[in-house]
Amino acid sequence: MRDVVPTVRGPEAALRALRDAAPLTHCVTNAVVTGFTANALLALGASPAMVDIEGEAGIFAGVADGVLLNLGTPTPQQQASAREVVQVTRRWVLDPVAVGTLPVRTALAAELVSARPAIIRGNASEIAAVAGSGSGGRGVDSVDDPDTVRDAALSLARRTGAVVAVSGPVDLITDGDRIARVRGGNPLLTRVTGGGCSLGATMAAFLGVTAPLSAAVAASVVHKRAAEAAASVSSGPGSFAVAFLDALAALAPDELDESRVSMEVSTSGVAQ
Repeated sequence: MRDVVPTVRGPEAALRALRDAAPLTHCVTNAVVTGFTANALLALGASPAMVDIEGEAGIFAGVADGVLLNLGTPTPQQQASAREVVQVTRRWVLDPVAVGTLPVRTALAAELVSARPAIIRGNASEIAAVAGSGSGGRGVDSVDDPDTVRDAALSLARRTGAVVAVSGPVDLITDGDRIARVRGGNPLLTRVTGGGCSLGATMAAFLGVTAPLSAAVAASVVHKRAAEAAASVSSGPGSFAVAFLDALAALAPDELDESRVSMEVSTSGVAQ
């Protein structure tokens, strides 16, 4: 089983490392977003692959630098592929799309969490459901915000050893001890199919070059900065989607202003 890359880097250094390495990023993701996710990874500088065939997914995960398991359309084939992946690598991101009220994906998410992902990324309602403190959102839409599920995210990170990344207007990312908040972005990203799913893939790409907490923070900073740049030249969701890919490709590492990231050490008494 491949271990998580131990190097810790800030967002600027992480993006430079990603561009140098072009990490092979294996995505078992949902049918709605496959093309957008692949294009986002290509624009960023990673090398995407969408291998979700039982009997091949595990083999490919063994050579990939990072893996995304996205539960948006958990077909029997994708469920089997996910189970293969977690046997051969620790460099994987779980994106528990729409868990809580839908039984197949909720049970699968619980099973995969026990396999100890490097990162669990979702909106606030999805994270609350995975942590066992909520029933999910309205389909893929959250009815919570990151700060309301802070304690649930801390508890989940401590219980699983994963970095937990909660997406929202201000992203909350924690390893159970440290909490990073990443500001910025633009609401237009939430009106494009694949905005959140591609973020999970970007985290998987960064797992190829840095440790889980810095991978999640770097991905969050990259997406928020690219969303701001795209929104400045867009007239609506359609033009934004194209501009977002262009912005990812044009993004220079020195544009990743680390002042948008605030870090604190948790003093919460949340039980492990």
